[in-house]
Amino acid sequence: MDDVVIGVSGLVKNYPNNPAVCNVSFKVRRGEIFALLGPNGAGKTTIIKILEFVERPTSGFAYVLDSEQLYALTKDYTGIKEKIGALPQGFKGFDLLTVYENIDYFAQMYRKYGNVDRIIDEMGLRDKRNALFKHLSGGQKQRVGIAIALINDPEVVFLDEPTTGLDPKARRDVWDMIKGLKARGKTVLLTTHYMDEAHQLADRICVLNRGSIVTHGTPEDLINKYGGGNTLVVRGCSTGAIERLREALPGSLVSGNDVTVRLAYGDGMAAMAKAISVLGGDGHLCQELYVKKPTLEDVFLNLTGERLDDA
Repeated sequence: MDDVVIGVSGLVKNYPNNPAVCNVSFKVRRGEIFALLGPNGAGKTTIIKILEFVERPTSGFAYVLDSEQLYALTKDYTGIKEKIGALPQGFKGFDLLTVYENIDYFAQMYRKYGNVDRIIDEMGLRDKRNALFKHLSGGQKQRVGIAIALINDPEVVFLDEPTTGLDPKARRDVWDMIKGLKARGKTVLLTTHYMDEAHQLADRICVLNRGSIVTHGTPEDLINKYGGGNTLVVRGCSTGAIERLREALPGSLVSGNDVTVRLAYGDGMAAMAKAISVLGGDGHLCQELYVKKPTLEDVFLNLTGERLDDA
């Protein structure tokens, strides 16, 4: 397919006593945001490093931008490297250089001498242009890292855990920048262990666990297929309310003063109406009642038996 710009087939990477990537295959289309989602140790960073030509695979093949240039140790990838940009996990700039000097350092490497101030403006760093890197906030440091990844105007951008350690506002600022890359026609491959991040940003997701692919698809397709349906949640119930809910709603699970019921697809409003009817008389009280939609966390849990944070 002409629109495929990253191809991975049967990729294996073994370290001593540690199989990091186990027969992984996927394709990334031009102009999409593709997420590798999984816990720490799932193999996400190893795959990124192989695609950046930093690591060599044990077996299998991969290509970036040119399907004729399959990954082989004898080939020269200088031309392809000039067309990719990368933000490594835990990006660290030069503390005693300014924002401008950090970005300019890499611009000199790519001979992109006139791009520095343009990138600074695009990343919203104009007011920090002359600030030392060490004085920046976490979100501002990530902006510098993304600016460096874009200094050569790449076709493909690799972002490895771009929001780890950031506060919620900084995370959303980085999300907006990533969406901006897609709007400019860039192809983005990002890794993350944040479900909401993958759901918000990715056109398609490849879920990884212990080096292997669990499933892949669009966020909506994965949730519809593996999410398990909606859940009715009733919190802060009185003892009487709990008993009436258990009688009226088969399959109710009780935890403390909370009741949850897994619903069949499309039953959310009917179940809520029934719960309201049950709780409407005799002073049986609850503090909160709502229908919870399934998430990618539910997908991961249903497919692996583990929560993403615990895997």
